[in-house]
Amino acid sequence: MAYLAGIYIYPIKSLDRVALDQATVLESGALKGDRQFAMFDQQGRFINGKRNPKVHLLRAWFDLEARTVRLQGQGSSGLQVFDLTEDRPEDRRSLETWLSDFFAQPVQLKANPSAGFPDDTHAPGPTVISTGTLIETADWFPSLNTEDMRLRLRTNLEIGDVPPFWEDQLFGNQVVQFQIGQVLLEGVNPCQRCIVPVRDPSTAATYPGFQKIFRTQRQATLPVWTQTARFNHFYRLAVNTLIPASEAGKILGLGNSVKILSAS
Repeated sequence: MAYLAGIYIYPIKSLDRVALDQATVLESGALKGDRQFAMFDQQGRFINGKRNPKVHLLRAWFDLEARTVRLQGQGSSGLQVFDLTEDRPEDRRSLETWLSDFFAQPVQLKANPSAGFPDDTHAPGPTVISTGTLIETADWFPSLNTEDMRLRLRTNLEIGDVPPFWEDQLFGNQVVQFQIGQVLLEGVNPCQRCIVPVRDPSTAATYPGFQKIFRTQRQATLPVWTQTARFNHFYRLAVNTLIPASEAGKILGLGNSVKILSAS
């Protein structure tokens, strides 16, 4: 039976993840704490892996209970600890100064605790993928393993005990409703990938021919349940979702059963 095998949030957009046993759904449909913070440049643009490969050289360890983050730049032996509590502006300024030095440009850290900073603002719920998909796609690249692919794709919810690309059933010509535990979700579209999966998440080194291999293999391995009309190209994987406001406050937990309900 399909079940929730992994829950991951990314407290600062583009930086490292936190694995959870359970996550609370916000009224916006986002998971509490996911992409709650984001880094911006002077033009108000995200500083992320799409625009700045140096993001991959920055390690972050979060203590969600203490609301702190430890940061370390590649090649540095020192760890810096910063408080993320919103009512401590002096700590925020210290963190922004550290990030500005690391990126060699002014950095502003903004917070949105009610909705986070999702990539797809039309489908701001958690992204969904299956463990089988991660295993299958890692096999397309001889030097990568399942965990490597997991780190490159940066999804929120991982579904276990299902075949590769099972999650392609969660989108179609209409929104597809599915349930994880007591939480109702709606699958919207296959997630369009960016430049980030091409790079090693620790070194920023580019995998030669990654996108071409990915597109070719994705098209060749589409299961019969995949709605190919939803693909304008085949560099798409995982599913973007919505969670209705009625589900706010509910909890997603590891081991929750997963079932597809209907199109709506």
